[in-house]
Amino acid sequence: MAETIPTFLIAAPASGCGKTTLTLALLAALRRRGLRVAPFKVGPDFIDPGHHAAACGRASRNLDSWMCGPKGMREIFQRGCRDADLAVIEGVMGLFDGAAGADDLGSSAEIARLLDARIILVIDARAQARSAAALVQGFTRFDARLRFAGVICNRVGSARHAELLREAFASVDGLPPLLGCLPRDTELSLPERHLGLVTAQDRAPGEAFYGQLADWLENRIDLDKLLPSVPSVPSVPIAPPPAPKARIAVARDQAFCFYYPDNLELLEAAGAQLVFFSPLRDPHLPEQIDGLYLGGGYPELHAQTLAANTSLLADLRRAAHGGLPIYAECGGFMLLAQSIDDQPMAGIFPARARLLHKRKALGYREITLSADGLLGPAGTRLRGHEFHYSEMHPPPEVPRRYRLSRRGGEALPDEGFCLHNVLGSYIHLHFGSHPQAAEHFVNFCCKGAQST
Repeated sequence: MAETIPTFLIAAPASGCGKTTLTLALLAALRRRGLRVAPFKVGPDFIDPGHHAAACGRASRNLDSWMCGPKGMREIFQRGCRDADLAVIEGVMGLFDGAAGADDLGSSAEIARLLDARIILVIDARAQARSAAALVQGFTRFDARLRFAGVICNRVGSARHAELLREAFASVDGLPPLLGCLPRDTELSLPERHLGLVTAQDRAPGEAFYGQLADWLENRIDLDKLLPSVPSVPSVPIAPPPAPKARIAVARDQAFCFYYPDNLELLEAAGAQLVFFSPLRDPHLPEQIDGLYLGGGYPELHAQTLAANTSLLADLRRAAHGGLPIYAECGGFMLLAQSIDDQPMAGIFPARARLLHKRKALGYREITLSADGLLGPAGTRLRGHEFHYSEMHPPPEVPRRYRLSRRGGEALPDEGFCLHNVLGSYIHLHFGSHPQAAEHFVNFCCKGAQST
């Protein structure tokens, strides 16, 4: 493993400029050259990292300084860079957009600054020429601590438009180099739905699409000039996980695919042997398990198939009533309800999940455990994120174990519904915010489980 690797961060002035498309194109082009690329995403998003992994063949990790703190974020970055030749980070929103208007907390700029990554600024150049140079001048001079590898103009309308942009950039001293102009191409867009892009697990575009993306980029960008301009970032080896002491089943398929890779790795580091299964296709839970982790995803899109898997649902009920430790987030929580939009589910929690026409919740969350349980003793704090269009109606009349607050500290109604050894919530927790939670969950499974 190399001691240092070059690092790019793909940023933009605002959402919708083409960061994801450009990131996927760069990942595909670099992979085609035989390079081992470590992909990352700024913020809590699950969907873009899935596409990163499909494009470059390597798991993509979330870099989030609010959920995990700067130190934890750097550790995640170093883990993700193991055995890689270079790193590519997709930013979030606009370059400087974060938690507040007065600083860069939680922004792509903060991540670039903390990792000393080189920024590639992609701008939507539609309907502008010289003004694009003014925009770039403002962004590149706003924070002198940031370093820019160059600028890419996206959605360029014609050869003449590209010529005007090059003239504009050449006329202004001190701008980062204009790396290239990418034309509009509607065939290179990815389909969307209510939580964002369609997931790679549900509809991966395929190798031909990523080849098109790589061609689209390489025909207009000189990657050979770009690569040597990026500074090195230290990377450290990761110790092998210990011998497993608990078997934890993890739901993973098109309906349940929202997991932070670091959550799974922290469980393994704590002594978990992870056994993956599909609630859509497997008729039973894996045998001889000591715990169960049901992540989020899109169960509402697969509710009829899930409802038809009656033997798996019966296994879930028996496991819960028998005391098996079960941790369920968002979509996994919905699976444990009585129904999803009238399709019968496991029926562990006395509530019905229903999909709404408008978004129900979005934002960072901090939880404080109000009682001892699966994730730690009372008083334990973890951070995560909430984003869903569904709700539990009515909310389950069972004990709640989370005292919940927004990122700014504003209190929200208690969450974290607990019944038997089952903990269900709409919050996606990042165990990197408190790694001891993974250890506690594994130890809880060792002590309190009844194998299925």
